[in-house]
Amino acid sequence: MDSEALLRAFRAAAVDIRTVLGAHPTTRERAQPVGLGEGGDQTVMIDQAAEAAVFTHLDRLHAAGHRFCAVSEERGVVDYGSSDLRVVIDPIDGSVNAKRGLPFYAVSIAVADGPTVGDVRLGFVYDFGSDEEWAAEHGAGATLDGELLDPGLGERRLPDGRIEALAIELDTRSVGPKLEPLMAATYRVRVLGSMALALCQVAAARVDGMITLRRTRSVDVAAAALIVREGGGLVRFPGLEDPLGAPLDLEPHAPVAAARTEATLDELAAIAAE
Repeated sequence: MDSEALLRAFRAAAVDIRTVLGAHPTTRERAQPVGLGEGGDQTVMIDQAAEAAVFTHLDRLHAAGHRFCAVSEERGVVDYGSSDLRVVIDPIDGSVNAKRGLPFYAVSIAVADGPTVGDVRLGFVYDFGSDEEWAAEHGAGATLDGELLDPGLGERRLPDGRIEALAIELDTRSVGPKLEPLMAATYRVRVLGSMALALCQVAAARVDGMITLRRTRSVDVAAAALIVREGGGLVRFPGLEDPLGAPLDLEPHAPVAAARTEATLDELAAIAAE
């Protein structure tokens, strides 16, 4: 795996997506329905255009001799000559934010040498709101805008033991049964609208943990999960026998939890578990 060549391609794709976003700045344009993606969600114009930008650069990687398959939220699985290496893509993570003009959404791309999130070896997340680049390579640490993240960063808790700040992704139907344990465990919550970027905040210890209160597709979190782990944090998919065993496909298999310490991860995983 030539990680530098891959990162160059992913960065170029992010530039092209930004161009697309600039050319279609309004909600009316970005939210124009164009069909259903392979993941089952309604595909809108901005999803389709962003995915096309990424696949332009995957085509070029393939033409340069790279062999892999792509797993994308909109197109599904695309064969580029080998299933041994998987490129897992969410062209716009936080697409509701993107189409409504809320500045918190990203492109997320992961490269794995096996079938699960635990097999991810390269992760790239670009935040179009803050213009921040998050990246990680297995065994080499995680970076924010090219600077290594400090894996020794801890967490913050109030004197009463509650987590100071938790990022959470949910739909309103999932809140009720979880409200009491959330109140007991957490002082403040932040709902950012992008699972990849919420996880990245854990990697930099900007928040003390992150959970989803619903099953999550790995295309949304595969890259960011590696960034958290290489940044000194921990990630788990509660309910799966292997804590990082979420398959790299388009099905929602399990919620996800992340934290800076094992004790907090256990606490959050128990809340997130179905």
